[in-house]
Parts: sequence; C-alpha cells; structure tokens
Amino acid sequence: MASQQRDYKASTLSFHQEEEEQPSGRDSPKCSLCPCLTYKDKDTGPSSGFYARSMVLGWLCCSCLSLEALHSNTTERCMPRGEPPKIRCMLHMWSVILYLRLPWITAQAGIGLTWLIILLSASVTAITGMSISAISTNSKVKAGSKSFLISRSLGPELGGSIGIIFAFASSVAVAMHTVGFAETLLDLLRDHKVQLLNIDPENELQVVGMVIVTILLGVALASVEWESKAQIIFFFLILLSFINYLLGTLLPTNPSRQATGFFGYQGSILLENMVPQWCGPEGSFFGMFSIFFSSATGLLTGTNISEDLKDPATAIPKGTLLAIMWTTLSYLGISATIGSCMIRDASGNMTDMGVWNGSCLRPECQYGWDFSSCRERGSCLYGLSNHYQAMSMVSAFSPLTSAGVFCAALSSALSCFVSAPKVFQWLCQDKLYPVIGFFGKGYGKKHEPLRGYLFTFLIAVGFILTGDLNTIAAIISNFYLCSYALVNFGCFHAFLSQSPGWRPSFCWYSPWLSLLGSLLCLLIMFLLNWWAALIAVLLILLLLFYAFHKKPDVNRGSSVQEPQAIQESENHVNWLNVRKIRSFYTVISAPRLRSGAQSLMQVAGLGQLKPNLLVLGYKQNWQEVQISAVEDYVGILHDALDYNYGVCILRMPGGLSPATQHQAQVSLHRQPQTLFQSRQGWRTVDVYWLSDDGGLTMLIPYLLTHTQKWARCPVRVFVSSPREQLEDKHKEIHSLLRRFSLGFQHVTVLPELTGKPQETSQKAFEDLVALHWLQKPPPKGNLESTSLNTPAPSGYISEQDLQANQKQSEWHMCLHEVLRQYSQDAALIVMSLPLIPRSACPGALYMTWLEMLSRGLTSPIAFIHGKQQDLLTTYCQ
Repeated sequence: MASQQRDYKASTLSFHQEEEEQPSGRDSPKCSLCPCLTYKDKDTGPSSGFYARSMVLGWLCCSCLSLEALHSNTTERCMPRGEPPKIRCMLHMWSVILYLRLPWITAQAGIGLTWLIILLSASVTAITGMSISAISTNSKVKAGSKSFLISRSLGPELGGSIGIIFAFASSVAVAMHTVGFAETLLDLLRDHKVQLLNIDPENELQVVGMVIVTILLGVALASVEWESKAQIIFFFLILLSFINYLLGTLLPTNPSRQATGFFGYQGSILLENMVPQWCGPEGSFFGMFSIFFSSATGLLTGTNISEDLKDPATAIPKGTLLAIMWTTLSYLGISATIGSCMIRDASGNMTDMGVWNGSCLRPECQYGWDFSSCRERGSCLYGLSNHYQAMSMVSAFSPLTSAGVFCAALSSALSCFVSAPKVFQWLCQDKLYPVIGFFGKGYGKKHEPLRGYLFTFLIAVGFILTGDLNTIAAIISNFYLCSYALVNFGCFHAFLSQSPGWRPSFCWYSPWLSLLGSLLCLLIMFLLNWWAALIAVLLILLLLFYAFHKKPDVNRGSSVQEPQAIQESENHVNWLNVRKIRSFYTVISAPRLRSGAQSLMQVAGLGQLKPNLLVLGYKQNWQEVQISAVEDYVGILHDALDYNYGVCILRMPGGLSPATQHQAQVSLHRQPQTLFQSRQGWRTVDVYWLSDDGGLTMLIPYLLTHTQKWARCPVRVFVSSPREQLEDKHKEIHSLLRRFSLGFQHVTVLPELTGKPQETSQKAFEDLVALHWLQKPPPKGNLESTSLNTPAPSGYISEQDLQANQKQSEWHMCLHEVLRQYSQDAALIVMSLPLIPRSACPGALYMTWLEMLSRGLTSPIAFIHGKQQDLLTTYCQ
C-alpha cells in the first residue's frame, strides 16, 4: 500500500514536470477568465463552464479541473432541441374534460361556482408549479423524468413515493382519455345513424375503448418518435377548434339550434346559469371538483423533456406557469360563454315551439319555446345538463370541434402511455422497492420499457371496463392531489432541513407557500372522499417507511438523508452527543503528527460515508519549532490532496487558548468560546475566490451564513482579472453565482496583481525568510540574486528557492496589502489556499507565504482548497 502511494506521488510529480516543459504556444489551454495568479500555469480562476458538465455526443465538454491536470482544453456547448414545455403542458391540460364535461359542470354548479372550481384547481396547480419550478432551478437534469428530477433534489424516499403515484395515475389517465375518445366517436356514429354490428349497446364504449388502447399500445411498442412532432399539429388543431367554437357562439340562431337549447348570448340565460342546479349522484361542489381536477394534471409534463431543453431551469418554470395561466383563462372563458348562450334543458323537438303559456318564466319562453314538459318528465336529451357534446352543437362547424376532442384525447393518452412506463422503469432500475425490478429491463438502443408498456396497458384496460368517465376522473384527481401534496411538502422539508443541496433560484418560490399547497391538497382530498384519502395517505406512509428503512443508495443531496452518530462511551463522543452533533469518531495513535494524519485520512468514515475535507488549525509556532515539524505540517497538506481530500486551514487571531481546549476535552457541558459561537450582526464574510477548486471555497461560506448567528452577514466575493476584462469577468462571475443559487450579490473584481509590493511588506517577508535561511540572508530589499547556491536541505530556504519563486512571493505580499485595504473589519476572510506541486518550494517558504497573507489581520482567515471535484453544480448526478 505504501509503495503504491509513493508511485502515485511520483507519477503526479512527473506529470507536472512534463506539463511545465511544454512550449507556451503549443496548443496551450486558454481561459477567458484568467486568474490573478499570473505566476501559476496550473491553478486557474473560477469559470462557469467548469460547473455546467455539458455533454455533447457523449463527451464531457466542461468539467471542474482535476488534481492531476488543472487545465481543460474543452469548451461548453449547448444544443437546444425539442419543443417548448409550454405546448406539452397545455396539450395535457386541454383534455377531454374541457370538451365533454366542462359544459355539464357549468350546468350543475352554475357559472359562479364553476369559476370557483377552476380557480381553486388553478391555485393548487400554480403552487405546485412553483414548487416544481424551484426543483428544476435547484439543479440541471441531463436525463430522466419528473421522478428523477424530484428525487435528485428531494431524495429517493420522496422521489420514489411520488414516482409510484405518478406512474399509476398516468396509467389510469390513459383510460380516461381513451374513454373520452370512444365516447365522442360513438356520439358521432349515433348522429349519423351508424350502429356497430354484433355489439351490445351497453358495452359499445368498453369495446371501442379496448380497440383504441390496443392501437396506442402498438404505437408505443413500434415507435414514438413521431409523437413529439405530432404535438405541434395537435396543438394547432385544438386552437382551431376553440376559434370554431367562439365563432359558433356569435352566429345567429335558427329553430333547429334553438330546439337543442342554443339561443345566442342572452343576459337572462347568463343569470339563469349563474347559480347551481345540482342533480345526479355527483351533484355537489366537490363532486364536480373531483371530475374537473383531472384536467389540471399536466403541469409536470414539461419535466419529461428536460433532457431535450437548452436551459431547463428557465424553460420548465416559464412553460409550466404560462401553461397554467393560458389553460385557466381558456376554461374560464368557455364556461362563461357557453353558460351565456345555452340553457340547461332542451328536448330537441320542434313541437315544443309556440307552446308557450303565461306561467313559463324560463329564458327560452320569450322566444316561444317551452321545455317544461320534458323537464318535468326528466326526458330532456339536449342542453348543458343532458348532452355531453354541447360544445360541438354550439360550434360553427361541429366536425372541427370533434377533431379537437380527438386531438386532445389522443395527445394526452399517448403522452401518459409513454411517460408512465418510463417513470416506472426508473423506479425499478433504482431498486427502491422489491418485486417490481422485473419491469426495469429496457430493450433496444434507447432501453424502451416494453414490459412497462404492457403493465400500463393492463391498468388502462381495467379502468376502461368501468365505462364511466366521471368515475375515472375522480380517481385520477385523488391520486394527483396526493402526489402534489408530496411535491409541495418535499420542497418545504428541504427548506426546513437547511440542506446545502437545496438552493433553488426561482424567484417566486416560497417554502411557506409550498406548505400551504401541501395542506390544501390534503384538505381537498379528505373533502372529496375521506376513506379514499385515508387509504392513499396510508399507502404513502408505507412507501416512505420502507424507503427510509432500506436507505437506498441512488443519489446525493437528499433533504432527508443525514449521517447517524456512532454511539460510543468515550468522553469525546459524549461531548459531541450532548451537543447533538452527529459525527463519526476515530481514535488514532501515532508517533508523529503526519503519520497519524495519514492513518486517520485512510481509515476515517464508514462505507461510502467518508469525510471529504481535512480541517487544520494554523501552525502559530512554525517560526519557533524545528524545520522537520514545519515540513511535516506542509506535508500533511500534500497528503490530503493525494488522498483526495479538500483542505481547510483556519487561523484565529491569537488562536484558541490551550486552557479552553483542555476544558473542552474533559467537560461535557463547556465548549470553546470563539467568534463562531457569537452573533456577528451585519459584518461581512469576504471570500477571495482566486482559484477553481470545485466550489468548496464558496460552499463553506454559504453553509456558515445559513446558521442562526451568521445569518445576517453579507457575503462579498472577490475575484481577479486582467484590467481589460474587468467588466466581462464581473458579469460572468455574477451570472455563475446566480446559477449556483447561493444568494451572494456583492462581487468585486480586482485587477491582477503584477506590481511590486510595498517596502514594509518586503521587509516583513525578508525577516520571516531569515528565520529558516540556509546561509546568510539576502541583502535587504533585493530578493533577486545573481548567484545560485546548491539545493538546500529539506525545509530550509535557499537563494535558488527565492529566485525560482520570486513572482509567487511578490504576489502574496501584494495580496496581503489588498486584504488590509478591503477586509480589515470583516467577520471572516475565506481565501483559496495556494496550491503548489510537491517539492516546488520548501515548507518554510510556503508557510512564509501563508504568514504574509494572514499576519496583522484582526479577522479570522480560512484558507480552503477543494479536491477539484464539483461540489457546486448546475446539474444533477
């Protein structure tokens, strides 16, 4: 093991040396965001491309720099594809309910309560849409479905439960849209006096529905590539059907249309239809709501094409919310218009014309019609309350409206038929639940879920056999309300747990609004059907309990996954447990600090739950101890990077009192008192982000300012750039921080430090160098020497070291002057830790640089360098 480690270090050093020998003009990587570290040819400044992880033709285009190679030759490219999610969402929301049940609901509930039903549904979907927008802006998803998106932001426990419900509800939705298609088709056949041969009229709907869903299965099994292109055609046909309907309401009436209940826009009809008139078993407010809400279930359709969008974080929120707005307006408009021009009951018989008597007070009476006889007998066949094809009757050209019904049913049914198996396949492949793994197998190049298609087909057939669109719609509404409640609660829980992976950038997101949406969904569920809601809640609790108990290892960033503390009886662990600090504790005994640190970094952690950051206190006495102790301290930094750890060195003004540390070790109730345990008010946290390390330098200040005592501290970010690129650098870094959703607003771009340091800084540097000088110190004020001595023994500083690292030394002196100018009164300074190749300079010179940066500051300073892996990202893994 030790020999392998030495070989690894040797190969890393050899790599750096080979890279240094390359000519500067030979395909050398260039970055538009050049750091102020002009003396370095390895460590680059922050760049937005390193955090996007864009993929083009299967190749990684931009990624965070690695420890072995701190430059990247690739650039980020984006490939916009696919239609906007707004169209898909609107097509799903313009379902058969709009054409076949909205006029009937208007007749039952009246225009006033119908508007209330529509607005209540829109409120639920809008709040859930904002939660989905927050999830989509929390990270960038390159592949997967709605459940992938939710699970990677909220965790597999919630994502799996929501996925199960979505998959089942989408399968049932296939049956609803298929029944609507069959219902319209049979009405057209009856209007044309066409009778299906050898089929019982009572079973015609089920038979036609079975044929249609079988055709959909064949299309799904064959190819669905044309489905995306057909969406645009369906969309415009539905728009044409709306225009056709509105033109029909403006056309003059005639006796044949009046016999079916259409009299044009009349104030008396509007007033008559404004109030409810309940009838039938579904005759109640929540009965109508349960049927209508099934049409408001397409707001998550846009997430299914997230991998085809150029910028899902922008397209999904915009498309979803716009779809909710336009579909809500269309539902309100159709309800108001059809309720203003058509009465509830009509016989369709011309013989009821001219039979008016003085006791008739209905709106149709003033036109010489009296439908009271059929109304009393309950035999009226037309009107809003009796004929589901009322929109077709009102339209200028009824076949075009029927085409709109077919397009709405076909597009929605096919969309659900495709998405439900893929959601179910994702659940099976992640092995969240037992038994269902059989359906996770994919076939072909695109891993099509053929078994999932068959399973969806069987569920759809089972509900088609009921033959009742209203019953199917009510079932769908209950399950979608349950899933929306989980989505909203998941967003609120992510906020409440203060998970560092939860940083949505959607400006209208409010965790309290998500909580309100979750409670509203639960309330409506129990008002619709209390026993069905209770069964659904128990099922969800069962799924969550199983997922929590199994602890699936399928992603990171969950708002509900936390490490558990190891219960030990040792005093140190008790000290942590008393303060409710969850952690692992490992005791290492070693003759030297470095060997102990090496052992600790290799054995710490449990399974995949391992630490990724080594935190060291600043070695305050490095100027007084032997040079071997300094070399050991600096060597620990190199060892941490070799073991793939990030590094943090914390220097406190005056350090921690040894007496306080001793008390902390022996007392269970006393804690070291530092400024981190006191409120900081409005003092700033200054971050000098000078090198790209994967985002750790930015993540730690973000976590710190989300604690109660540091919550008011504004974070100021300092970066560097050549003078001619200051404005461009400011825009890029500000845009990058906004995409990270860190909430950092203050960005300062410093011109690169290329000048000479002040004389006082040079003198302080020379005094520090003299403490570990191999021979006599160099002349004051002259770091350049014409003569080069032989290489110094390990740790000591020679003239050769000073000359080789002159630019680095001057840069650190200049940066110290910048710190004194900008951050003297900061609550905390966070700075990128200078990263140097092993053996590039002696340990004493490296400590001199750190001393120059931090000496004389009244604020604590934390030097941080990540392990060159993305901790802040705009994508999901």
